Amino acid sequence: MKTLLRLALAGLLLFAAVLMVNTARLPAPASRAPAASPPAVDAEAAAARLAGAIRLPTISHEDPAARDPRPFDALAAYLEAQFPRVHAQLQRERINGQSLLYRWEGRDPAAAPWLLLAHLDVVPVEPGTESTWTQPPFSGAIADGHIWGRGTLDDKASAMAWLEAAEALLAQGHVPPQTVYFAFGHDEEVGGQEGAQAIAALLQARGVQAALVLDEGGAITQGLVAGVDRPVASIMAGEKGYASFRLRVRAEGGHSSMPPLRTAAGRVAAAVARVQEQPMPARITAPVREMLRRLAPELPLAQRVAIANDRLFAPLLLRAFAGAAVTRALTRTSFAPTMLRAGIKDNVLPAEAEAVINVRLLPGDAMADVEAHLRRVIDDPEVELERLAHFSGEASALSPTDTPEFRRLETAVNAVFPEALVSTGLVVGGTDARHYGAVARLRYNFTPVLLRADDLPRIHGRDERIAVDAYANMVRWYAAVLRPAP
Repeated sequence: MKTLLRLALAGLLLFAAVLMVNTARLPAPASRAPAASPPAVDAEAAAARLAGAIRLPTISHEDPAARDPRPFDALAAYLEAQFPRVHAQLQRERINGQSLLYRWEGRDPAAAPWLLLAHLDVVPVEPGTESTWTQPPFSGAIADGHIWGRGTLDDKASAMAWLEAAEALLAQGHVPPQTVYFAFGHDEEVGGQEGAQAIAALLQARGVQAALVLDEGGAITQGLVAGVDRPVASIMAGEKGYASFRLRVRAEGGHSSMPPLRTAAGRVAAAVARVQEQPMPARITAPVREMLRRLAPELPLAQRVAIANDRLFAPLLLRAFAGAAVTRALTRTSFAPTMLRAGIKDNVLPAEAEAVINVRLLPGDAMADVEAHLRRVIDDPEVELERLAHFSGEASALSPTDTPEFRRLETAVNAVFPEALVSTGLVVGGTDARHYGAVARLRYNFTPVLLRADDLPRIHGRDERIAVDAYANMVRWYAAVLRPAP
């Protein structure tokens, strides 16, 4: 018995030693070295130029008939007037009328180009809510240290900041080390088919193979990661896929006083409930694993041990991720019932009922896997299942972060935001970058703007705004990317 106890104790000690050795191998806390001198930016002048762009309501509507090209034409003319060096020295093309593609020739013609994205369109403001904004949504007002209006966060500010950075660098005679493309789509908010998709097809036809594509999708956040006080700059290394499925049941109508055991509405509701109750398995993907490892030095010991030994403690980590919607979305394919329709009157049995479920696919879950899962859990031959064609797409490939391209982005963060901890992760929404998979070796998603919890509802919501100094820092970061340190 004593021998068995000794062996058990030795085994426990060995197990603990392995856990601690793995924990010791985690990265050391990132230093908070002073920032390198970022490029000078006239913050007030840059804010005024952004405000002028915000005043042009480049709105994307779901209904093509409601789309107005005139604000896009006005914006193209405005950009030409505000950034004369860019338009004198870079080649500009208009794609499908409103999207803009700029080409900036680099020093090394053999180097793979960089493809830098933003989108010029914005979502509508919900009718009747305009008066609830602190400043009118298309006023471009500069007040209380902020530029106000639709597009200041998503995503017109990114396009303007790229051009601000390029204009300033051209004034200094700068030539980028590799050719740079700025690709600004005009319909990202409704899928990007006429904008980003058309630009990508054009570049592919021309034989362009970019080193990377960089788009919106990550940001600098503070106060959103429990236990981490520092700002976290999340340069995302992949994007979830997108699909919507319609569930439909057809039935005999009739009087509600003589219902069948399950009406069409009840059958659809039951199918939706089964989908929500039986999700696909959760797992930790490579970008999320690296995100945890990069954040670990800032966390308490117990969490560091779990992260360092994540394969052993995966169930514990996944349970922690499941505690909030924002983290749960990083670890599983999500199923969100978003639309329900049935019936015309309270005492009439519906002849048809339907629901739409929006799905965001975790990398590694294919569209075919998702459809098979839905059919299996719905388990009702009366429920028709149809994948809707719009916006549909698989999850992106995952990009590694041990690349010169990622390090260049990280170095720019260190220069402009020295307090920030650089991490990675997954884009859980959809961006134009998904259209460029055939023309870029790597893809990252990051917008260099600091967001706190109360800023998140402003994106597509009320009182969208960006601080004047935050916008100036965007310009500085873009300039640091375009002019890397030697």
